[in-house]
Amino acid sequence: MPELPEVETVLRTLESRIKDKKILACRIISRQIINGDAEEFRKRITGETFRSFKRRGKYLLFIMDDLIMVSHLRMEGKYFIQKPEEPLIKHTHAVFCLDDGTELRYNDTRRFGRMELIPYDSDLRSFHDLGPEPFDEAFDLCYFNKYTAGRKTPVKSLLLDQEFVAGIGNIYADEILYACGIRPGRSCGRLTQKNKQDIIDQTRRILQEAIAAGGTTIRSYTSSLGVTGLFQLQCMVHSQKQCRICGTDIKIRRIGGRSSYYCPLCQRK
Repeated sequence: MPELPEVETVLRTLESRIKDKKILACRIISRQIINGDAEEFRKRITGETFRSFKRRGKYLLFIMDDLIMVSHLRMEGKYFIQKPEEPLIKHTHAVFCLDDGTELRYNDTRRFGRMELIPYDSDLRSFHDLGPEPFDEAFDLCYFNKYTAGRKTPVKSLLLDQEFVAGIGNIYADEILYACGIRPGRSCGRLTQKNKQDIIDQTRRILQEAIAAGGTTIRSYTSSLGVTGLFQLQCMVHSQKQCRICGTDIKIRRIGGRSSYYCPLCQRK
């Protein structure tokens, strides 16, 4: 699933391509991807213009004149910008006809992705119960202590908890914990103050580096907008066979239903 850096890459690419473009018509091919009434969605979005672009966690936010279109790519959602004469490829579920003669097309092999319309003045701070963004000042040691008080959940599960901090997924959680020298199964109750501050600092550093690299192009996910992520070349443990620092064989442990990669030497108990 695309995580914060991948969503940010898609967002920036779309902003450079469709900003200030007006939607002349909209066709919803698969109603399943729309939260709410698909026909009402089509009517409301027609005539709107893409004014600005934001991201909240793993959600794309298209700010229009009178409303906000929210898009979650889930596992394999992708956007294409194509000419009307180009044939629709399989699994295209929504088409937005723009006033520059191009079409913004949404493609999703599994149809897990979702779109919805929310009011223009929606409070995005509490949007979908998401926690603070990793780069927000609110994501600090005081917040960390308050959120984890009394919790014994594994630290890997904590990083994947979108109510704790928004946007981190499996790949970057593994990389953050490796950078901190913390095993993914360690209980939140056993984290020191230094551990917690390291997690905050390394989260920001790694996500910034991943954004600069265009995200991670891995398995079935690509941006589909001509951007190839290169952060997978920098991954220290995720999907690696051996630790890139000490050469020790990487171990894999299932935590919360997810495969967690770690180095048993660099991430001591």
